[in-house]
Amino acid sequence: MSIKPKLGIFDLTMIVVSLVIGMGIFRTPVNVARETNDPGIFFAIWIIGGIVSICGALTYAEIGSRFPVAGGFYKVLSSCYHPAYGFMINWMLLISNAASVAAVCLIGAEYISPVLLPDYLQNDLGQKGIGVVAVLVLYGINLMGIRMSANSLNVLTVIKITMMVLLCLAVFGGGHPSNAIEVAAQSEQRNWFYIFGAALVPVFFTFGGYQQTINFGSDVKEPGKNMPRGVFYGFAIIITLYMTINYAYYKVIGFENLKHTDALAARMAETFFGPYGFKVTSLLLFFSVLGYANVNLISNPRMYYAMAEDGVLPPAFKRVNSKTQVQETALTVFVAIILLVLFFVGTFDKILKYVMLFDTIGLASAAASIFILRKKTSYLDGTGIYKMKLYPYVTLLFVAVYLFVTVNIFIQDWRGATIGLSLFVAGLPLYLLMKRVNRNAV
Repeated sequence: MSIKPKLGIFDLTMIVVSLVIGMGIFRTPVNVARETNDPGIFFAIWIIGGIVSICGALTYAEIGSRFPVAGGFYKVLSSCYHPAYGFMINWMLLISNAASVAAVCLIGAEYISPVLLPDYLQNDLGQKGIGVVAVLVLYGINLMGIRMSANSLNVLTVIKITMMVLLCLAVFGGGHPSNAIEVAAQSEQRNWFYIFGAALVPVFFTFGGYQQTINFGSDVKEPGKNMPRGVFYGFAIIITLYMTINYAYYKVIGFENLKHTDALAARMAETFFGPYGFKVTSLLLFFSVLGYANVNLISNPRMYYAMAEDGVLPPAFKRVNSKTQVQETALTVFVAIILLVLFFVGTFDKILKYVMLFDTIGLASAAASIFILRKKTSYLDGTGIYKMKLYPYVTLLFVAVYLFVTVNIFIQDWRGATIGLSLFVAGLPLYLLMKRVNRNAV
């Protein structure tokens, strides 16, 4: 059955905005400021990250238009490269998704710990404990079959947008950006290769989500016209919001203080509404984090299901509780990976590097599949599918920058990056084992 396009420019614009704007903007500016050490480079990095992300969104949109199948990256990579490589990348992205949930839970814990914990527990261990408890509570809720309703998700989204608007309003408040000159003088002592590579890690984390445009390539009316416009309009909104919020951080908190400030959004609210503003904002943002984590606990087990259907994971991953409609095995495995990341990695900065190592390799590989896919599906040209302009330069820019970030992650922390790469390589024997086990089980 063919897919009937139903999405217009406005629909696609809102989809892009909702996919990208998450919790990162409430934490990652600290990392970017710390790495750049200069206000001018700080703002430039955010613009560069947005432009590269647009290239990625357009590439994935065409991939989805040419290869509209369920299963996401796994199906695309299996078709364009090899099922084993598709498994390895998807295996790595599943770990990355679990690590992303762990990272976001730590953002929430960073906000709520001053409200819940005494001073002596407001450290990495205390925040890790809050993150673990939050994940276990959500796990229990999902096992009972309770789903967050659309109305709850809408409320959480409104809360998040409201907080972002309040942060933007801080531009009109007082501030002290005078330390920018002092910091700028220090930035020349650092290598630009390191600065850009290291700063793009948290920026790309904050811009993440655009890759899901792969799921909408065949759903847009007049894709040749509406797809690029929707992506550009969506990113215009996102970049404007991110730049305005970052300027508000810079103006109200000050660039030097920004590098060492926890719970950014709550600190901003505190300047307007006092201590109660800090507590209320911390609580609201923590609930937003729970909403994000809960959606991932619902959606990611579906990816295991697709892999089990192809026989590369045991049939247990397809099993659904008839009473609660919960994929209990898949959900348990996903939660276990989240908890392992929290226990053994445990800080936002370390988890961030693992997430982006997995993402840079996986997303660059998936984007590069367009070079193969264009040849395999050349018969679709001229049939109304979305076909991006400036090909192959758009995709080459995206892949090159992401590989540049991958190399920089290895330079920063070669031991941690080697562990991450080992997990990727471990996907190959796991794939071969699963294929043999499932073949024998038939």
